[in-house]
Amino acid sequence: MVVNNASTDDTSQVVRTWAEAITLIDLAENTGGAGGFAVGMAAAVTRHNPDWIWVMDDDTVPERNALLGLMNTATAYQGKNLAAVGSRVEWTDGGEHPMNTPRFNPFATAREKRAAHTVEAMPVRSLSFVSSMYRADVVRSVGYPIADYFLWNDDFEYSTRVLKGRCGLSSAASVVVHKTARRGSTDDDPGARFRFEVRNKIWLFRYSQSLRPGEKVVYGASSVARWARTFMRSAERKVLREGFTQGRREAEERPPRSNAETLKDAGVPEDIFAELRRAE
Repeated sequence: MVVNNASTDDTSQVVRTWAEAITLIDLAENTGGAGGFAVGMAAAVTRHNPDWIWVMDDDTVPERNALLGLMNTATAYQGKNLAAVGSRVEWTDGGEHPMNTPRFNPFATAREKRAAHTVEAMPVRSLSFVSSMYRADVVRSVGYPIADYFLWNDDFEYSTRVLKGRCGLSSAASVVVHKTARRGSTDDDPGARFRFEVRNKIWLFRYSQSLRPGEKVVYGASSVARWARTFMRSAERKVLREGFTQGRREAEERPPRSNAETLKDAGVPEDIFAELRRAE
């Protein structure tokens, strides 16, 4: 599945020329990473009836055995209720990408830890859309990423929603390369896009049911600390202040819209749009 988010290059032509077996969806407007993942996952469910759905960013390059590693981990895992498996994410220098370091699940039971260790994996509470795989029946049950997030924290909200009461793993057997321009971390200065980080985190903590109350306290404190580090290291603090103000204002004005409302004019094919509406 390839979702073309109204790009201005020749993405669609390249797909049609070199990957005829790919399901290509051309959207009429840029719905952001969040909208792209929501549409792509709903398309997979609607048109392919899968057992698992593997999602990736547009700048993710899988190593040769990345999918095999995910599937072997899922098949060999002897624990209960496995819902998602993520890859080890490296940068172009072969080192682990600090932007995509998985979060260990501090609430994992001793049995879950042992089961994960047996398959050389780590129990996690969240995963990144850079490369993660979700059980399709769970996707049908919990729904899809929130398209209105547009950019950032959509994967955090979605993966924690999927993994609430279920097991998730980060697998060392699956490796992908995240070809970002530089080896940045989560507290790097995002410039004006800080607006999305602030708005979406407030939305998540205020409206999402993906985290338990205690988890919201822990992850909320972690977010504030990371924002402080970002601000202290920034050479453009005025831009960050403006982004913070705008993001907070937008979050306070309204909750995130439904996927049907957000994507109604995006040119989503009818069968996929119907699935998105069903899952609301």
